[in-house]
Amino acid sequence: MSNIKKFPYTDILGWSVSRYDRFSNCKRQYYYDYYAKYDKDIPFEKIQFLKSLTSKALETGNIVHDIIRDMLQRFRKSAKPINKDKFFKYSHDLTERYCGAKTFFENYYNNDIVSAQEIYAKVKDMLENFIGSKRFAWIEKYAVPQSSQWIIEPDGFGETRINNYKAYCKVDFLFPLDDKIYIMDWKTGKPDEAKHSRQLTGYSLWANYHFGKPAKDIEPMVVYLSPVYGEADIKIDDKKIADFAVTVESETKEMYGYLADIEKNIPKDKKDFHLTEKTFFCKYCSYREICKGR
Repeated sequence: MSNIKKFPYTDILGWSVSRYDRFSNCKRQYYYDYYAKYDKDIPFEKIQFLKSLTSKALETGNIVHDIIRDMLQRFRKSAKPINKDKFFKYSHDLTERYCGAKTFFENYYNNDIVSAQEIYAKVKDMLENFIGSKRFAWIEKYAVPQSSQWIIEPDGFGETRINNYKAYCKVDFLFPLDDKIYIMDWKTGKPDEAKHSRQLTGYSLWANYHFGKPAKDIEPMVVYLSPVYGEADIKIDDKKIADFAVTVESETKEMYGYLADIEKNIPKDKKDFHLTEKTFFCKYCSYREICKGR
C-alpha cells in the first residue's frame, strides 16, 4: 500500500485526538506542550525537560508499542515464527535501555525508585498476552503472506485532511486482507470507550482518505493487552465518518480561538490559557513545578 498522500509543510496546527484532549483538560498544560518557545517567564529548556518526563505507565506503553512494531517489521522480512527466547531477550534489553535513558515523573516529583525490572514484568505479561492470542495466530496465518502491504506506524505523524483541515491520525498497524482494511491499535491501559472510539474513527478516516476505501470495508479494532488479551470492534459507517469530520472541524476552530495568528500557529498570551478547574489533573501534571496558582 504505497499510495499514502504527502503534504507540503505548513505552520498551521493539526488536529489530533491527543491534542484536543490536552486542550480540553487544561489550557495551560496545552500551552506548555505546544507553545513553550513563546513563554517569556520560563526558560524553554526547563519546559522541554518537564515535557520529557515519562511515567511508569506511559513508558510501559511506549516499550510495548515499539516491541510489537519491531516484531511486525521483522515479519515483513521473514515469515518464520518468532524465536520466543530471542524475542523476550530483545524485549528485556530494550526495556533496560529505555528506562535508563528517561527521567520518570515518579522519581522527579516523589523520589520513588523506578525499577526497570518492575516495568519489564508488565511489558512481558502484555507481550505474552498478545503472542498467545488467537488474533496473533490469525495474523501469522492469514496476514503475514501479504506483509509487503502492511503499514506499521507510518513515517511522520500520520498527517491527513479531514474536511480540508490538517489532522494527525497515526495508526499502529493497518493491513489489507480479503478486500478489507484492518486497523489494530494496541492499548496497555484501562479501556476508555469514548476516547478509543474517537481514535479509531480518526484512523478509519485516514484509511478512507488515503486509500479510498468505503466505511463498510474498514475494520478497526482496539486491542487491549492487559490484564488479559481483549478486543473492541469499533463500528464504522458513512454517517459516523461524516459526523466525525464535522466534529474535527469544530474542535479545530475551537483551538484556533487561542491563536493570535492562525496561519503561523502563533498563540495568544500565556495568561489567556487558563488553569484547569479539574484540579485532580494537577497531581499528575509534569508542569506542576512551574505552574503558578496551584
